[in-house]
Amino acid sequence: MLAFHSDQDTNYMINIYSDSNQTALQALWESMMNIDKTIILTRDFNIRDSDWDPNFRHHFSHTDDLITIADNLGLELFPPSNPGPTRFADNLHDTNSVIDLVFLPPSNAGFGQHTLHPEICKPSDHVPLIIKIGIREVNTNINIWSIKKDSEEKKEFISSLV
Repeated sequence: MLAFHSDQDTNYMINIYSDSNQTALQALWESMMNIDKTIILTRDFNIRDSDWDPNFRHHFSHTDDLITIADNLGLELFPPSNPGPTRFADNLHDTNSVIDLVFLPPSNAGFGQHTLHPEICKPSDHVPLIIKIGIREVNTNINIWSIKKDSEEKKEFISSLV
C-alpha cells in the first residue's frame, strides 16, 4: 500500500498479492474502513471467476467479497483494452487464467487505458499490467537562498555559528 498525502486527503494505491487462502482479501476486508481514498487497487487476487475470465465457467464467493471491498472503496473493475490471460500456466494440468485485475474509481480521473503486455512477462508467469496515469503540471514557486562564497555575509554567518 502506497499513500500520497496532500493538505486535505490521503490517497492510496494498493498492490495486492492474495494467496490461495485469500489472506490479503481478509486483511483488506478488516481494514477498508480505515482507508480514506483509494485511487487504484490492483494485481494478483488469485481468484478465477467467470465475471472476468471467459474461459472459466464458475463463480466463487471470494469474487463477491472482492467486489464488495472494491465497492466500499469506491472502485469498480477496469478491464484491459486488450483482454487476455494474466497468468500463464506453468504445467500441463492447468490452463492460462485471468487473476490479475485492476479496480479504479468510476470517474477514472487521471487514468488512461489499461493494457496487458504478455510479450514482456518472462521470467514471471504473470503478465505485466500497464496503466497510464496522467499527471497534471503544477507550477510550484521555489525560493533558493544562498550566501555568496567569500562574502561578508558568509563570514558573519559562520561567526554566528561559532
